[in-house]
Amino acid sequence: MSAFEALAQLLGPRFTTADAARCQNGQNDGHYPEILPDAVAFPQDTQEVAQIVRICAAHSVPIVAFGAGTSLEGQHLATQGGVSVDFARMNKLLEVRPEDMNVVIQPGLTRKQLNQGLRATGLFFPIDPGADASLGGMAATRASGTTAVRYGTMRDNVLALEAVMADGSVIRTGTAARKSSAGYDLTHLLVGSEGTLGLITELTLKLHGIPEAIASATCHFETVADAVDCVILTIQSGLPLARIELVDEMMVRGFNLAQDAGLPEKPHLFLEFHGAPEAVRGQVTRFREIAADSGAGNWQEADTPEARTALWALRHCALPAISALDPGAGKKTLSTDVCVPISRLAEAVSVARAQAAARGLLCTIVGHVGDGNFHCGLRYDPADAAMVAKVMDYSGILAQTALRLGGTVTGEHGIGIGKQKYMAAEHGPALDWMARIKEAFDPAGILNPGKMLPETIAPSGKNGD
Repeated sequence: MSAFEALAQLLGPRFTTADAARCQNGQNDGHYPEILPDAVAFPQDTQEVAQIVRICAAHSVPIVAFGAGTSLEGQHLATQGGVSVDFARMNKLLEVRPEDMNVVIQPGLTRKQLNQGLRATGLFFPIDPGADASLGGMAATRASGTTAVRYGTMRDNVLALEAVMADGSVIRTGTAARKSSAGYDLTHLLVGSEGTLGLITELTLKLHGIPEAIASATCHFETVADAVDCVILTIQSGLPLARIELVDEMMVRGFNLAQDAGLPEKPHLFLEFHGAPEAVRGQVTRFREIAADSGAGNWQEADTPEARTALWALRHCALPAISALDPGAGKKTLSTDVCVPISRLAEAVSVARAQAAARGLLCTIVGHVGDGNFHCGLRYDPADAAMVAKVMDYSGILAQTALRLGGTVTGEHGIGIGKQKYMAAEHGPALDWMARIKEAFDPAGILNPGKMLPETIAPSGKNGD
């Protein structure tokens, strides 16, 4: 019996080789072309995932986990074929523990679904990468987003997890306790592993109290350098911001075109403050003093929940707004990110802007600049070889700049397909130890092959069907 026959027997209609399901799981929100898996499986619980993995392992069939398909570096694409394990039906909120401020969920649950389920508790899950991503995918890519400056990343908010390993065995790592000194930290080895070491089937996540008061605002600056200097001064002053986002003038123009935002086409900071009412008022006052010293103008507060929602919806719609700047059938947006020490942020952004201008590229810059992370969005025509070469060259220069300044080639998008070529430069001899970990966890190389590690050092699986 072939692997696909065994999977069909196990799952019935929840295993399919139909083009519609394969096409859905072969799309991506990044710039990569459509890459279809050979089949799609829809498990309903951990034991079914374990059985799927055992069958695939016995036939050397590659396995790729699929959540919401929102990753930007193609982590969920089946570059070597095989089975896409779609967690859409494993989307339950299993247990809320208000007294411990944590929650147990299945990986297919999205962040918005989780927060809707928490409404009556006074608690919320703060990690917000923009897209309504699945929480399993967010853990697998070590996602962060606009609130990371205050609440940290997925790494900081996953207490424990359950995972199916490459041989089909099931393990549990971590506990509901807030800390532990017991053994190797397998939880945070799997968080950020992009599905190359195991398939996450359950997560225990930290929750946070909904702030008593929230204030959001925008202001603009004459130059990006002035806005970045304001960010650096704010962070160094210890002001507890919940969000501080940089939007350059080109991105503002995109917002105006796509959503009629009506913003002055100058660099902006989008801000949010959380806490007790008096504390929030003090934070706003102190920030305005710092911003005034950097030449800020046009202070606008979003003083209702609806206005705050609209403000952050604007920021989260950056990708379609970039498209509005340069529309055209077939054109794509390369969205890349780097992260540098906060003291080197101004230099990194300056290099990013200068290099784009030197190549004549349309480039927007947005960023979670409170932690030194920023994104560049570049429009290009994939049919124009010269333009593609310029865009890829630019991406490489940006990565090299981040490393030169003591940073990383990706703060939150992850490695996936596109950034493997920088792994050796960033990690040096440590890359060999990563390869040894991969070999130990997945000796046949069936878990998300072709991702994370350069193929020259990573084990590779073989498609058995």
